[in-house]
Amino acid sequence: MITLPFDTVVESEIETEKVARSFAENLSGGDLILLTGNLGSGKTFFVKCVCASFQVNKVTSPSFAIVNEYVGTKTVYHFDFYRIKNISELYDIGIDDYLKNEEAIIFVEWADLWREIIPHHHYEVAINFVDENKREIKISRHE
Repeated sequence: MITLPFDTVVESEIETEKVARSFAENLSGGDLILLTGNLGSGKTFFVKCVCASFQVNKVTSPSFAIVNEYVGTKTVYHFDFYRIKNISELYDIGIDDYLKNEEAIIFVEWADLWREIIPHHHYEVAINFVDENKREIKISRHE
C-alpha cells in the first residue's frame, strides 16, 4: 500500500511494477483510476501490473475496443478515450453504467480528453517521461 499523494521517478519496468503492485493494495470495488501521460509513457503497462495483483494476466490496450473487461480476483474495466471523437460515443457504450458499478475497478487511459464525464471521486495516475529510460509517476486521490 502506498501513501498518497505519491511521487517517484522509476528507472525500469521492474520499478514501475513495484509501484503498481503497491498501488493495487489501495484499490477496492468501485474505484476509478484515471491515467494520464504521453503516448508510450507506460499507462497500459501500469494497468497490466496492477491487474497482475488481481490475477489477471492478459491485459491489452483497449485503444480500438474502447473498453476491455478482465476478471480475476476482481473485475476490472479498462477504458481508453484516445480515439473517442464525440462524448456521445461514450454514452452509446454505456459509460454511466460502468462508472456506477460498485464491484469493479475502472481504469481510464487518456481520461483528460473527456474530463466532463468523470466523477469527482477518483484516483489519478500521471506517468511522464523524464528521459528515455526514466518515468515520473504521480498518484493522487480526489474526493
